[in-house]
Amino acid sequence: MPKFTYTGEDKNGKKIKEQVTADDRFAVYAIARSSEHTVSAVTESTKFQLEFLNIERLNYLMSRVKDDELIMATRNLGSMLKAGLTVTRALSVIERQTVNPRLKGVMKRIVERINQGDPFYESLREFDSVFNNLYVAMVKAGEESGNLAQSLGTLSIQMERSNNLKKKIKGAMIYPMIVLIIMVIIGILMMIFVMPQITDVFKGMGQELPATTQALISASDFMANHTFLAIGGLIAIVAGFIYLLNTKWGKIASSWLVVRLPVVGTIAKEANSAQTARTLSSLLNSGVDVITSINITEEVLQNVFYKDVLRTAAQRVEKGTALSETFVERRDLYPILVGEMIMVGEETGQISGMLGEMAIFYETEVERKTKDLSTIIEPLLMVVIGTGVGFFALALIAPIYSIGDGLN
Repeated sequence: MPKFTYTGEDKNGKKIKEQVTADDRFAVYAIARSSEHTVSAVTESTKFQLEFLNIERLNYLMSRVKDDELIMATRNLGSMLKAGLTVTRALSVIERQTVNPRLKGVMKRIVERINQGDPFYESLREFDSVFNNLYVAMVKAGEESGNLAQSLGTLSIQMERSNNLKKKIKGAMIYPMIVLIIMVIIGILMMIFVMPQITDVFKGMGQELPATTQALISASDFMANHTFLAIGGLIAIVAGFIYLLNTKWGKIASSWLVVRLPVVGTIAKEANSAQTARTLSSLLNSGVDVITSINITEEVLQNVFYKDVLRTAAQRVEKGTALSETFVERRDLYPILVGEMIMVGEETGQISGMLGEMAIFYETEVERKTKDLSTIIEPLLMVVIGTGVGFFALALIAPIYSIGDGLN
């Protein structure tokens, strides 16, 4: 059986750390309860033994909770609580309804912890890969205020709109990515299978070939003779590029580039503005304090420059500075309207409402501009494709003209 280590407290309140052997995490909690221990965290031994994995456990480990599934579960949970069901009963209903093994296991464990006396929001912290800090904070605010159903309803709307925004942006980039990938694949196949047949003719001419043709022949010879090495090198380059993007400097570079690209930069600024406004509005509307709301919003944003703005805003608000001042000063990242709307909200005491309206405005703008983006991308793709085809044509036709000149 797998080995687990759990930390917590014994019946006297003394901190403990115990190692046990159990079928799964749920069994660990049962063992701890039998010893009158309260569990705060459970970790599994890194030693992996295949024979201990049954189908149910394998499904749990391999599956993940998708955004759409979590949104639906959150909306249904809020509706059931509004209808008068208890939290544990509502969670049990969701557990029975869902077909996702991981979500089913998560709901079962949360019910167990609530039955042990843990608050709902504390139970969510155990599954930080499923429930982020935004989720936990809004549930906590709802529990403490007695408006959990309303908080869950607000949370589901926030999650759904943020998810839709991400889908629209990703959807706009799928078409050009597919075209570029197909171009690369066709180019590789031509270099490996087509070019070697043509290069034999060129090599037999006995004439000096143009630089472009020589470069193409050299590349073709290498890829034809070292196909696996060439493909492996290409994969290594892509993997290295992805790795660099995830480093500190890679994130800074990509964040800087995205907000400064023509057209794309405007969409990125408005998308970040929408996400900032939507998250802040949802948290403040649920009763979360301003500083915590800003800090959680910082975690939600991906661009490092926008994270820095929110971090600065939190520090300045703690010292008594108005939230709007930071956004007004950073007009290079946030449109003028953001700072002005927050300022009006602060003056009228309706900041969450203003942020909500602003989020809807920028979400609509991003949706419209991502639709228009395809009309801009198509001619750019034609230029890229034309450049690639033109290079191949020039490299292949130039030697033929050289032969004609030699005959003349």
